[in-house]
Amino acid sequence: MAEAARKFGTVAETPLYREAPNNIEAEQALLGALLVNNDAFYRVSDFLKGSHFYEPLHRRIFEVATDFVRMGKVANPVTLKNFLPADEKVGDMTVSQYLARLAAEAVTVINAADYGRAIYDLATRRALITVGEDMVNIAYDAPVDMAPAEQIEDAERRLFELAETGRYDGGFQSFSDAIKIAIDMASAAYMRDGHLSGIATGLRDLDSRMGGLQPSDLVVLAGRPGMGKTSLATNIAFNIAHAYEPAQQADGSFKAANGGVVGFFSLEMSAEQLATRIISEQAEVASSKIRRGDLTEADFEKLVGCTQMLQKIPLFIDSTGGISIAQLAARARRLKRQRGLDLIVIDYIQLMTGSSKRANENRVQEITEITTGLKALAKELGVPIVALSQLSRQVESRDDKRPQLSDLRESGSIEQDADVVLFVYRDEYYLKNKEPERGTPEHVQWEDKFREVQGKAEVIIGKQRHGPTGTVPLGFQGEFTRFFDLAEDSHLPERFE
Repeated sequence: MAEAARKFGTVAETPLYREAPNNIEAEQALLGALLVNNDAFYRVSDFLKGSHFYEPLHRRIFEVATDFVRMGKVANPVTLKNFLPADEKVGDMTVSQYLARLAAEAVTVINAADYGRAIYDLATRRALITVGEDMVNIAYDAPVDMAPAEQIEDAERRLFELAETGRYDGGFQSFSDAIKIAIDMASAAYMRDGHLSGIATGLRDLDSRMGGLQPSDLVVLAGRPGMGKTSLATNIAFNIAHAYEPAQQADGSFKAANGGVVGFFSLEMSAEQLATRIISEQAEVASSKIRRGDLTEADFEKLVGCTQMLQKIPLFIDSTGGISIAQLAARARRLKRQRGLDLIVIDYIQLMTGSSKRANENRVQEITEITTGLKALAKELGVPIVALSQLSRQVESRDDKRPQLSDLRESGSIEQDADVVLFVYRDEYYLKNKEPERGTPEHVQWEDKFREVQGKAEVIIGKQRHGPTGTVPLGFQGEFTRFFDLAEDSHLPERFE
């Protein structure tokens, strides 16, 4: 309590140690303004919390006053005194006298935001000092099996958290705060296009089943080669980036009102190949024609017009091959700080590498480290991560080749860590390879069956923590590598038997 009494002249000793950055006078001025006029709270409530105060008593006063204001009650020295420790002393004063003194010496409410910002900035400096001290101490006394890269990654993560939220240490969160966040999410879903709680993929039927891509979810998108999993991931990434609408927040930063900023880690294809796919899909010019330069004048005009539109979308591609989970996390954090980030797409899990020595000795252990790291990164950044995955060959040995959870390669960790598992399946792909000899009765049957499945695909929701599993039918144009919604029965022309 000596710090709280310092301004009022009851304690005047000079500290004999290097004191952490603080401004007791600013804390007293803000609390005084708040006790005189509760409107001061709303000038600082969007960024200031009780934990930002240096003096423990000030922390408690602010937290109690906050509860009063949020309940619609008046917070002043008379109403607060029963909720604060009566037996504690602030220099020569009781807590009740100290509250009255704060209110009596209060400055105008107009300065409240400036005092609040000063308190917040000093709290951030103290947190920086703690991170820095930990870095130094760990570097001096690091265990033998701790690589410097691990410490760098940990320090970067803590600094990122501090930069994003003003804190670095996680810890417990009160249930009332969690409820407030849940209600805010529901409100945002109500206001957003399509009433989705997550980010819309642009595919109506998939969104209605999943509620969009949820923040902090790890979504695994799996399929055998040729099924179109990269195409589906590319379609979703483009749809979200193209729908991006920024909304300015109270602190001057921008957040996505619709759509979002997308970071695409393409470990299999180069950035140019990925761009060609997207151009092909949007301009409706076959990607094979673009690669060969086999274009008509009309095709070229389509490409030019499409390219001008595509240059403005917030889609960022990293095509580093064999990237490690630590490198990917560092680059994702950097992108979020510099440009914003609402979705990460990774193509694909099996091409990533682990960071630890133990992971490199065992492939299953390495995949476990990668999926665990991806889930942790999704939670840390508060964005959905769509990670593509291969399926094992055992699918090919079954009559019904629709994938199951057990078909995921190194499936234990992928199945366990994923919040959602989606499988892409196209019957057309398998049926095309079974064409009987032309002119035979079997060929006629095959033709009828092929006609039924041609241009159709299924996205099988094999696991979903927030909703039902099941199958979503989609259309597929292989020429343009595009997935699209099938027409609803209610929108089809009337049929007569």
